[in-house]
Amino acid sequence: MPGLARRAFAEWLGTAFLLAAVVGSGIMAQKLSGGNIALALLCNTIATGAILVTLILTFAPVSGAHFNPAVTLAFAMRGETAWRDAAIYVAAQISGAIVGVWIAHLMFELPVLQLSLTQRSGAGQWLAEAAATFGLLLTIFGVASRTPAAVPYAVGLYITSAYWFTASTSFANPAVTIARSLSDTFAGIAPQGVPAFIAAQLAGALLAVPLASWLWGGAPAQPNAGLRAS
Repeated sequence: MPGLARRAFAEWLGTAFLLAAVVGSGIMAQKLSGGNIALALLCNTIATGAILVTLILTFAPVSGAHFNPAVTLAFAMRGETAWRDAAIYVAAQISGAIVGVWIAHLMFELPVLQLSLTQRSGAGQWLAEAAATFGLLLTIFGVASRTPAAVPYAVGLYITSAYWFTASTSFANPAVTIARSLSDTFAGIAPQGVPAFIAAQLAGALLAVPLASWLWGGAPAQPNAGLRAS
């Protein structure tokens, strides 16, 4: 297994690329969609799902390609990631996500430092985040239990779908949520909405862990069965 420094850097870099793709494709979609929000969301969705598959295939051999504190927490709860390593992973994911947002701003010649004004709140959106994260974790553990090589594709397809069937467009990732609050663009979320989103995401993850163990057993998933999201 690679050393912790290499694994943490892979989590940092992969999460940075993920957020650059999420925010950058949102900016591009908004520019080109002529005000058609559905078209902009579709473009944002395709880019996000595609980059997830690519990033998991690229970085899974190094770090497991979590890119998501909720996923890292779930692996730690299952005893598959040491809690000390998990803490370092989460710090790398959050810092990488923020850098990815800044890079997206620079690419489109926008101010680097921003705060989103997009309000995302309410019981429906909180339930959506819990459901999105719950489903993401079940996808990871369920697919990894039988066909671990298919995890990258399953995660990319799940997030592509969840963008559209959830009221929140499936953030499903505390690092993504924090970073997107720092972008007043198509993908943004106002900072005051962040705590409730993260609480809902962690609740979904906590519910998924025991259910996954019951459904597929407690045997460790493959080390490259990590991720996400949007």
